[in-house]
Amino acid sequence: MKITITGRKCSPRDSFREHAEKKLAKIERFFGPDVEAKVTVTVEKSSQSVEITVNNNGMVFRAQERAENMNEALDKCVDTLIRQIRKNKTRIEKKLKTGSFDAFADEAESVTEEKDYELVRSKTVILKPESVDEAILQMNLVGHQFYMFLNEEHGDISVVYRRNDGGYGLITPEVEQCPPCYKVRSVIGGNRNFRFPPYFARRISNPIKLRSF
Repeated sequence: MKITITGRKCSPRDSFREHAEKKLAKIERFFGPDVEAKVTVTVEKSSQSVEITVNNNGMVFRAQERAENMNEALDKCVDTLIRQIRKNKTRIEKKLKTGSFDAFADEAESVTEEKDYELVRSKTVILKPESVDEAILQMNLVGHQFYMFLNEEHGDISVVYRRNDGGYGLITPEVEQCPPCYKVRSVIGGNRNFRFPPYFARRISNPIKLRSF
């Protein structure tokens, strides 16, 4: 596993890297040796936080934990990632290393797998152009943890959200290179007059030549 460690307001010591390599070996069993893990360490006033992000086969695995020291925060972060993976075993097993769950068969700690996702509500929202500050204000006024809006700066859809550390985050989607044509087929239905919306077309680095099927 390739490990990249970044420090915010700190410079992690070699001892932390050694500890990280040892603990992340528990995660490597799911992905194999070629996967990359990004570890971000942040020193705060009363605690230290560690965030681990792993990209594997188009899926992102991430966890963030806080503790009095970064080694303890890292340990909690690894445990959280493993629980998240085990909790969704059925859905992601085919994307992981073969036999990666066998090591947990004899463990005393059991993790209840979440087999069904219960969607309790579906809602349609009307997006209007707003600045980031206006979107955060609106989110706070309605008491939500996130808010979707049309970013007036560039005309794309963005999402602001409240972070666990009390600050705010901004998400702006970036459309990856178009997948194979069969995935576009279900969208356009063979319609020769179909046109991607401007905000979508701008994000496609290598547009697919549309044709009827």
